[in-house]
Amino acid sequence: MSISNIMVPLDLAPASWDRLTIARSIAERLSAQLVGVSACEALPTHLYGKGALINARIIDHGSARASAELAQVEAVFLARTQGLSSVEWRARPGDLRVVLAEQARMADLVVLGSVDPDDGQGWCAALAPGELILQLGCPVLLVPSGVTSLAGTRVVVGWKDSREARRAVRDSLPLLLRADSVCIATVGAETMPDGAEDVAAYLTRCGVAETTIVRSAASRSVAACLLSVARLTEADLIVTGAYGHSRFHERVFGSVTRELLAASPICCLMSH
Repeated sequence: MSISNIMVPLDLAPASWDRLTIARSIAERLSAQLVGVSACEALPTHLYGKGALINARIIDHGSARASAELAQVEAVFLARTQGLSSVEWRARPGDLRVVLAEQARMADLVVLGSVDPDDGQGWCAALAPGELILQLGCPVLLVPSGVTSLAGTRVVVGWKDSREARRAVRDSLPLLLRADSVCIATVGAETMPDGAEDVAAYLTRCGVAETTIVRSAASRSVAACLLSVARLTEADLIVTGAYGHSRFHERVFGSVTRELLAASPICCLMSH
């Protein structure tokens, strides 16, 4: 698995530029292409509603505004990516959720942000990371609000022997290979036997510098245990599979993915 194309959706909100900073740092680290994506609706449905009667003057004004704002985002993107060997900008009028889902066909990793109430007017605020993890078909790096850097020198892998966790390990391998240490964390009785030793051996054979295994009793939620391990190991990245249970199971027992999306103060790389 290689990461040769990193994609980041952008708007005019300040949080976009934090995500871009992290996406750029990963692109530099991996010698990857960085693709900025944006889309803006001339007449946002949440403002005008579906089927609203709108005259031509309003349509023309909305189209001009959308084009001007997309041009502003492009200008900032190009200014902040100077010096990168491979950069591409993709934007068009429309719904950003639809455009991103289309463009992700050429992405190895998509960098998303959590919903920030202070940036509620940004187009990216309408992106639901939990839904996109299921839709995009590639791993997603979630950047919490206020996080402006990702060293990736210490990483926690949330491990359970599932298809999603196996894919997350392989999807994140280019980053794990550049980490100083990787902690494989398992939680609860259901992880025994869990294959964690096999995963550690696999990572070692791949060239990961150092691997350790931490097993935690399920005294708290799985997400809380993973975040605790991350704090103890001073990690700034958690790698985990996403939505490994049925929707009914997650409604009844809760979802590790949803809890991490809502509460993690550090970046999370998730694969489904």
